[in-house]
Amino acid sequence: MPDPLPVRPVRDDEAAPATARVNVFELAGGQPFFDALVDRFYRGVESDPELLAIYPDHADLAGARRRLALFLGQYWGGPTTYANERGHPRLFMRHKDFPIDAAARDRWLRHMREAVAFMDPPPALAARLLAYFDMAAEAMRNSD
Repeated sequence: MPDPLPVRPVRDDEAAPATARVNVFELAGGQPFFDALVDRFYRGVESDPELLAIYPDHADLAGARRRLALFLGQYWGGPTTYANERGHPRLFMRHKDFPIDAAARDRWLRHMREAVAFMDPPPALAARLLAYFDMAAEAMRNSD
């Protein structure tokens, strides 16, 4: 899991006390941030017929929304609800049956980047989120 971000920048004349550090989940505002991010992301997915076609139940994305929001919250330091309900994430295994090529990856990333921009988190937080999404999207790719 990524290192936590400081609550405020540390001045040159001080050390960052352990209590002044929070994880990304807390810095983002907790689960409501990830719920809203995922909601915005899926609005984009719903408007993209080519990407939407990959989803097994594209008429009802409520389950996919909930799972992604819970996963992201957990990944970034929040409650372990995702793991408690679904076990280890095993992301590649869970996505292996869906055709994810470079074009699908790029469509997914476009909607996630737009969702992050819409949420307008602090720049350091946005950079951490986007770096993770770039890595994760490429890791899910299973075809050329």
